[in-house]
Amino acid sequence: MFSVAVVKPGKVNLIKISEPITGPYEVKVKTEVAALCNATDRKLIEGHFPGVEKYPLLLGHESVGRVIEVGDKVRNFKLGDRVIGGLILNPENVDYNSGWGGFSEYTLAVDHKAMVEDGIANKKHGWEEVNEIQTKVTDGIPIEAAVLLCTWREVYAGLDDFQIKGNNGMKNILIFGAGPVGLSFLKFLKILGIPFVGVIDPLESKREIAIRLGADKVFSPNNELKNIPVLLGKKLDAIIDAVGNEGIINTAISLIKTAGSVCVYGVIDKPVIRIDKSTGPYNFNLFFHQWPTREREAAAQEPLIKWIKEGKLSHTEFVSAEFPISKINKAIELSRTGKTLKTLLRY
Repeated sequence: MFSVAVVKPGKVNLIKISEPITGPYEVKVKTEVAALCNATDRKLIEGHFPGVEKYPLLLGHESVGRVIEVGDKVRNFKLGDRVIGGLILNPENVDYNSGWGGFSEYTLAVDHKAMVEDGIANKKHGWEEVNEIQTKVTDGIPIEAAVLLCTWREVYAGLDDFQIKGNNGMKNILIFGAGPVGLSFLKFLKILGIPFVGVIDPLESKREIAIRLGADKVFSPNNELKNIPVLLGKKLDAIIDAVGNEGIINTAISLIKTAGSVCVYGVIDKPVIRIDKSTGPYNFNLFFHQWPTREREAAAQEPLIKWIKEGKLSHTEFVSAEFPISKINKAIELSRTGKTLKTLLRY
């Protein structure tokens, strides 16, 4: 089969490797559509994803496809099911390491529920925490929306980790970054009824997209930021840093109210960051969401599918380009410009 490999930092090739072997609790998935992750995939390609040092590696973690083979202990998937999040965590070809391997022609998904029921959901039996979000999705959901659930589920779960959802009285939230993650936060917060959601991004094109997706006001990252509380008449309940940057964190601290929250989403590539608390209130919350909370991520699928079916959430607002998988390097090159949101890869 073919797969996408980062053969060394900065160099991506289509390669041929052996098909994965289906275990008793696994299904083999034939990939139909995948999506580039502008954060994780970029860091893996460039060679600075924290903790990943062994190359070459198989790339990709956002994909959807059909089940074509079923292990004998699988109970919750069947042939023909459409499954989100197939991966290759242990490549048959030992010359390659795993960068999740979801861009491969064939991947594996695990029946997490069956392993839990049988009391063997642990590493000794080959279970990984990511198996909890390998789920099926009905054909009534467009395949493009199905693959975007890989991003949407984690973002929606992040709202729980940031303690933003629920009856907490938040009315004013500002988002730094209008990439796929920042715009997903924007869309969800407006659906949830937050009265004011603002967005900051250096690119005018992305600020325009934010307005289309419901932003109440957009800003460029310049000296006007310090005047945001004056413009709004109050300091902010929460700020979401959808970039993961030390400078943004410290700017955000100066803009929040007493007991407000700075919510950092994404892996920060510095081992040490400096927090300047002198510009902020005495009391504030600082949340970091650098890794998915899998239980919440899996639970997010149901409300998100409800929004998709109700027409409140659509992939058409987020997909800005698509390529055949054979043109993976052109897709990566375009994503590096920062002008795209989600880039799809067709198989």
